Amino acid sequence: MHILFDEAGKFLTGRVLSEAESSMQVELDSGKRVKVKAANALLRFDKPAPAELMTEATKLAEGMEVELAYEFAPDEEFGFADLAREYFSAQAGPIQQAAALLTLQGAPHYFRRAGKGRYKKAPPEIVAQALAAIEKKQQLQAQIEAWAGELIEGRCPPAVQEQLYRILFKPDKNGPEYKAVVEAARRSQTAPLALLQRAGAIRNAYQFHWQRFLFEHFPRGTGFAALAAPTIAEELPLAAVHAVSIDDSATTEIDDALSLQGLGTGTVTLGIHIAAPGLAITPDSALDQVARQRMSTVYMPGHKITMLPDDVVQACTLQAGRDCPAVSLYVEFDEATLEPRGSRTALERVPITLNLRHDKLDAVITEAWLGGAPGTDAPPEITALQPMLAFLHRFAVHHKAQREIARGKPETFTRPDYTFKLEGVQGDEPEGSETVIIGTRSRGAPLDLMVAEAMILANKTWGQWLADSGVPGIYRSQASLLPGIKVRMGTRAQPHAGLGVKCYAWSTSPLRRYVDLVNQWQIIACARHGKTAALAAPFKPKDAALLAVISAFDAAYTAYNGFQGGMERYWTLQHLRQNGITELTATLIKERLVRADTLPLVFPVMGADGLPRGAHLRVRLGDIDDITLEIAGTVVERLDQPVEDLDAIAGEDEDEPLGAPLALAIDVNDAQADNSAQTTGDNG
Repeated sequence: MHILFDEAGKFLTGRVLSEAESSMQVELDSGKRVKVKAANALLRFDKPAPAELMTEATKLAEGMEVELAYEFAPDEEFGFADLAREYFSAQAGPIQQAAALLTLQGAPHYFRRAGKGRYKKAPPEIVAQALAAIEKKQQLQAQIEAWAGELIEGRCPPAVQEQLYRILFKPDKNGPEYKAVVEAARRSQTAPLALLQRAGAIRNAYQFHWQRFLFEHFPRGTGFAALAAPTIAEELPLAAVHAVSIDDSATTEIDDALSLQGLGTGTVTLGIHIAAPGLAITPDSALDQVARQRMSTVYMPGHKITMLPDDVVQACTLQAGRDCPAVSLYVEFDEATLEPRGSRTALERVPITLNLRHDKLDAVITEAWLGGAPGTDAPPEITALQPMLAFLHRFAVHHKAQREIARGKPETFTRPDYTFKLEGVQGDEPEGSETVIIGTRSRGAPLDLMVAEAMILANKTWGQWLADSGVPGIYRSQASLLPGIKVRMGTRAQPHAGLGVKCYAWSTSPLRRYVDLVNQWQIIACARHGKTAALAAPFKPKDAALLAVISAFDAAYTAYNGFQGGMERYWTLQHLRQNGITELTATLIKERLVRADTLPLVFPVMGADGLPRGAHLRVRLGDIDDITLEIAGTVVERLDQPVEDLDAIAGEDEDEPLGAPLALAIDVNDAQADNSAQTTGDNG
């Protein structure tokens, strides 16, 4: 005797070897013997052979009309043998019965299981809905097949184009567009990204990187809601100074300016004036929510996404020719020894006399010119500033030297900062094919050093003031200069070993960093309320909101810097292509990894095995991949030029991944405060 039985929803057949009251021993066609519960035996038969039964029943079931079976089936609960007798004949044999069973099992939208081998007809309205769903699914599958065919032929369907970046970076794997790309990739044996490139879905590599960033971080676009620029309600006194700012020509968010009083009197007062959006924007206001969502201005060559709306920036920026609201730090120095004698903070309006642009003046304002050397043609308004700038430079050199003593080693860096200028930009955003000009700025140039040291002075002074007042702030700290000790953000005033200061609170860029805006609110509370500032400050001690800001800022700032580094790498690769550069000189910074001598480019090479770190090489470049931003090279020869400072060659970038920020060209003004920071491990 043979049986057909149900094994976990799968129908099997076999020969009965023995049978007990509730089970039986069955031999399958494979020779395997299994124990089958009697309740699972659906059909007993003598002929045909088990394997033949299933083969014949399957063929017969394929020809059965499900709609007709539905018509013939009884309205009440029934068994598969009942359907076989209704559909085929009253003498339906094992093959017909098995065929009926397979048909019932394969049509769940028509028949519902009511037990082992038992079924019940689904209501007509349920059948109609199921059939409609099946039809829709079939149509959708046909659409997927059609879209896949278009992609294979090199055309991108509009529906896929609209979902392109979602498909690539955050796909709905049940979406038909995603399934079409997967199907096309499978059929064409092509990687999805290459497939979409060939189909014209990705207009160019630049747009790929740009749209990916927007998709991940600005899914609702980069525009702002209609928000009016706030006004400052309180009457601010007018400062008796004339301040100048020092920025790059492209800077619109002018955060800081400097003034000097008392030259020649023995006591000189340095004024560090910071734009004061914190006087106009209140915590938890609509503008605060905008700034908190963005956390920082995003920089890239040829474009930027500001943290605050342009109207707000223009109302607060330290524009020349205006009396601008500012939070000012005044530090008195002994003019001869440069020893500080005290400091104070004021909320005031500051007359801004000039906006100096260092990219136009670095060649004029040199150490020689500051020392009084003749022969440099400087505009009259710059010549008039020579005494002030000379003192600022003397202060900067002295302040830097003091920090180096505190940090225990000098700040050594030999690599320049790289600048990117795009020519031919049409509209607000680059298209990716513009001509790129990569320039350099020597780290520690006089103007750069003046602003950098002044901002470090402000950040450490205000950071300590907050701590002494019992008012929490957001600090950057570094426990030591040992390898692997990173800069961290927290709410406690702790030493920053990389900068050589007792504490360091970003406070000098409130127009472009949310952390600075938060710290400015706290500083304003100290300036207004003195000893009771801890009670009046927006953020109280142990405030969980500060920790939330730190976490969100860290994530956003890391992502923004990573994107900026990627875009700088993109334009560096375009520079190679546009100028036909096929070979360049580079320095080996670690095994099989080199840094170009005159470009912000780190890449792997072949042929460097066995060479020491610091070896100077000529490298032949390979193909450029604009999507992955990869390029490799082959060592042509070793130039054997000695390297001055192996530590500077590797530095804190030794673990730097390819494509990471190689030289952050963020709007240079605030970086001036952090240019020194970048060279000492604080990736400002």
